[in-house]
Amino acid sequence: MTVPMNYYLVLSAAVFCIGLFGILTRENALMFLISVELMLNAANINLIAFSYFHGNLTGQVFALFTIGLAAAEVAIGIGIILVLVRNFRDVDVTKATTMRW
Repeated sequence: MTVPMNYYLVLSAAVFCIGLFGILTRENALMFLISVELMLNAANINLIAFSYFHGNLTGQVFALFTIGLAAAEVAIGIGIILVLVRNFRDVDVTKATTMRW
């Protein structure tokens, strides 16, 4: 007995919507990173589900690249957050409107 494709798509849509809600409503830079990670994981669920149901490995390979992209995004994001903390003593992104070169 296999799980129908619709279940994977609903799960992916729910995770993506939670990530989108987090980006639109939060002011904390760490929550931004977590929300982007949720959205990338929702895309991975879709890629792997379609790969499984079509019987090829293309979606799984793309999911691996997406995981690598997520790791690079976190590395850059943590660097930006450290600059925010150093300059503003907070991770609130609304206070960072005065950042300049």
